[in-house]
Amino acid sequence: MKNKKILVVGSGGREHAIVWKLAQSPSIKKIYCAPGNAGIAKNADCIDISAENIDALAEFASKNAIDLTVVGPEIPLSKGIVDEFSKRQLRIFGPTKSAAQIEGSKIFAKELMQKYGIPTAECAIFDNAEDAKEYAAQQEMRVVVKADGLAAGKGGIICNNAQEASNAIDKIMVEKAFGASGSRIIIEECLKGEEASILAFSDGKNIVPMAPSQDHKRAYDNDLGPNTGGMGAYAPAPLITQELQDEIVETILQPTIDAMRSEGIEYKGILYAGIMLCNSKPKVLEFNARFGDPETQAVLPLMQSDLLHAIDACIDGDLRNAEIKFSDGAACCVVIASGGYPEAHEKGKIIYGLEAAQKIPDAAVFHAGTKFNAENETITNGGRVLGVTGFGSGIKNAIDSAYSAVSKISFEGMHFRKDIGYKALAK
Repeated sequence: MKNKKILVVGSGGREHAIVWKLAQSPSIKKIYCAPGNAGIAKNADCIDISAENIDALAEFASKNAIDLTVVGPEIPLSKGIVDEFSKRQLRIFGPTKSAAQIEGSKIFAKELMQKYGIPTAECAIFDNAEDAKEYAAQQEMRVVVKADGLAAGKGGIICNNAQEASNAIDKIMVEKAFGASGSRIIIEECLKGEEASILAFSDGKNIVPMAPSQDHKRAYDNDLGPNTGGMGAYAPAPLITQELQDEIVETILQPTIDAMRSEGIEYKGILYAGIMLCNSKPKVLEFNARFGDPETQAVLPLMQSDLLHAIDACIDGDLRNAEIKFSDGAACCVVIASGGYPEAHEKGKIIYGLEAAQKIPDAAVFHAGTKFNAENETITNGGRVLGVTGFGSGIKNAIDSAYSAVSKISFEGMHFRKDIGYKALAK
């Protein structure tokens, strides 16, 4: 029976995918999204409240008798939105402020992994730029310099030599490219291998992984160019076999939830592990405390069971009894970005062809940086503009459906990678 009212917090492609999936639940009567975007407006009532305005969001949830709030982005989680809602007896899905440290502080996550023997790269931690440069100059291998705090997925800089490391340290600690997030840094060994993203539901004690996915962080084809928030993703990632996924649950995901509980922190919500396969052995690159973006746009379309039921099971500590199923098919999400992204880019460009793209069988268009102009036309409003997802019985069909829909869309300066999912085909 449709009786629940849901609020989704956020405005990106991830949130559009969450809204789209929740809209399929027979238990949901009404969905609101704050602040939402032009695409989300087709599935939900968009409310003009920032994702970071926790008090206003809580007031809205209270006044409108919202049954459940689902948080998309990391910043409100790190600011304690779950704690505030819980204090007001408002039901909400996501980790508490202390649990969200696993993403909000890379140093917290590293120290937790080191203490509990969770496999990750060797590293050193610094709060002084000169000490960091001295350490980097002594390293004979490639290193990654990472800002401690949140940096929209762009706070890790791969460095091939001491000079590049010195420049990265200056950018983060001296020039403050990521603000206060760069007051402390990690310098870690640059792991070699292939990456995968493992998203999992957690009820504080139990873990249920979703279909494994692979993100494409670099701006251009063949993994060239600067890091971005993600230019596309596909699922399932064939490099993660069932045996390997079981190993990741046993050596990384479950021990992490157990470690948090040992530290007095109950972790309920989504745990996202960025994994590097080094000689077939999984190591943690980073943790995120929420659904990934764009991984969600590839993973949730494969979920056959009710997302609301999985969320309720996490909140109620009852994951073991939840029915969570994913299809045997595949999905591929191609991100369409503004020209110049991830650096300076223009906004306000009219987007053409959305209706034609949405008519492509086995495809969905998830909006990220979009809004309506005065003439009610959909225009660009961010770096990553759309995530176009294709589905199919296999990865080739999914890729073909995605790019078929992409071919219908156009706007001035539009940029997208043409090789999303091709690593899976090579497998």
